[in-house]
Amino acid sequence: MMTRADLHVHTWHSTQSGALKFLRSRDCYSAPEDVYDTARARGMDFVTFTDHDSLDGCLEFLERHPDATDFICGEEVSCRFPDGDIEVHLGVYGMTEALHRDLQPLRPNVFDVIARLQQADVFFALNHFLHFYRGQTPLDTYLRLLRDVPALEVRNGAMLPAHNALLERSARTAPGWSAIGGSDAHTLRRVARTWTEVPGAHTADAFLAGLRAGTCRPGGVNGSALAISGDVYGVVGRYMASLAGIGRSDHAPLARVACAAFSVASLPFQFIPLLVAIVTKTRERRQVIRLTEALESLEPRVAGAIAAQSAE
Repeated sequence: MMTRADLHVHTWHSTQSGALKFLRSRDCYSAPEDVYDTARARGMDFVTFTDHDSLDGCLEFLERHPDATDFICGEEVSCRFPDGDIEVHLGVYGMTEALHRDLQPLRPNVFDVIARLQQADVFFALNHFLHFYRGQTPLDTYLRLLRDVPALEVRNGAMLPAHNALLERSARTAPGWSAIGGSDAHTLRRVARTWTEVPGAHTADAFLAGLRAGTCRPGGVNGSALAISGDVYGVVGRYMASLAGIGRSDHAPLARVACAAFSVASLPFQFIPLLVAIVTKTRERRQVIRLTEALESLEPRVAGAIAAQSAE
């Protein structure tokens, strides 16, 4: 029997959106309880939250459900690749409050974070690899990341099929990597539409052991411009509801009035998120083509270097 978990999903405890920061909009407005219920209703045997640099969603859920045996504490840790200052995201599973605190001062260098995770002996994965790469450093330098991670997220519900296929091929470059998947959902609409499955895992510990052993496999849908714009419009709708006092609110009364006025004034321009999503995915498609060609030229040399590192 296969057991499943969506290994990349957000709650309202993720950090504020990087776009239009003065509006103080979160990049997700889903309550932890609602994410859990949705994941279970859609067939997930185990549930985790991977909020950006926060354990608060996991802690909130566990405070209400301390005996939940199907829950795994997770976090998406934002780091920097030092050569070229490239953003890197690591999905960490079996996270603790102490480990979360230890990682915060290490985040400017992803290799320091990886070393601490290896020391803590927790399972972690490199999320949406290549997503932030824009040639800031030579590709073979950037590929150093692959020698130090035990797993790659090769099915991300926000990434194009071609992007995910490229990552899946990267995961086969050297033996020993686990290939995982997750929805990267910022609204309930996409929770548990992409997942990772492990055979015969009847407990959360057994599921994590399957991830470590590499007996897992990703499944579910890939991403598209419509999927991304749907998330954006979902977040925008929840944000505007919060300004009206519905749901979670982050604004004092005066700030709420100012942000509401800006939101109303911007209504004629609400086609922009869809346009941005289309442009972003078009750029991603071109980037995948360029990276595929670059990786093909590097693959024999890089694969040999990674294999040598793995053998040490």
